Amino acid sequence: MRDIITQNREFLKDTLRLKYDFSQTDQNRGIPAPPIQKPILENQTVISLPKEKIFDFGKDKNIVNAIRYRKSKRKFTLESLTLEELSFLLWATQGLRSSIHNGHAFRVVPSAGCRHSFETYIAAIEVSGLVQGIYRYLPIEHALVLEKEVEELPEKVIQATLGQSFTGEAGAVFIWSCIPYRMEWRYGPAAHRAIAFDAGHVCQNLYLAAQAISAGTCAIAAYNQSLMDELIGVDSSDEFVIYLAPTGKV
Repeated sequence: MRDIITQNREFLKDTLRLKYDFSQTDQNRGIPAPPIQKPILENQTVISLPKEKIFDFGKDKNIVNAIRYRKSKRKFTLESLTLEELSFLLWATQGLRSSIHNGHAFRVVPSAGCRHSFETYIAAIEVSGLVQGIYRYLPIEHALVLEKEVEELPEKVIQATLGQSFTGEAGAVFIWSCIPYRMEWRYGPAAHRAIAFDAGHVCQNLYLAAQAISAGTCAIAAYNQSLMDELIGVDSSDEFVIYLAPTGKV
């Protein structure tokens, strides 16, 4: 047990830069950067989202109040999330802030080297205007693409989160997958610590944005990896679930 603890502690230390030749990362070898967003398939439905300019949720947008009253919420009302609210939460967690160039995109959350290794999937359980299913956020277009409709979605979400029943009662479950090569391309073996940091950046923005619209969320890192990867349809190797957060009205 002690050996395992010691090994895991090493994961959090930045000693790799003294052990490896970082001139040999794919970026430094001149290999083009991986795409910042997975492609849209020809047969997929794309749902345009309300744009940033029309977000208006009243006085609760105050950042001081959002920080002061932020807490994990595991009980949600039966009220659906609106598409405008979901649009705001997606923009707040992975939205683009400015231009895209050379395989990079500046977003509203920080990321080591501007690499942004995550894809955002939404298990839409109670979202106005959306059928129950798995959707993927397209930051470039600020839109959703329907990956698949899912029967008995709440039950499958609960099963994949090891029986945590409140996950199936949310309006939407934010599911972040990781495509590690986006970060490895630049940082090689040092990429994985940065990915862990970035997950925290993204989820904290969700907490604050949810508070601002009288919604709530609860970050979850305990789940069945294979079931969750299967639910969103990824291969568990080049892409896999790293974090999730059920979100709904409170």
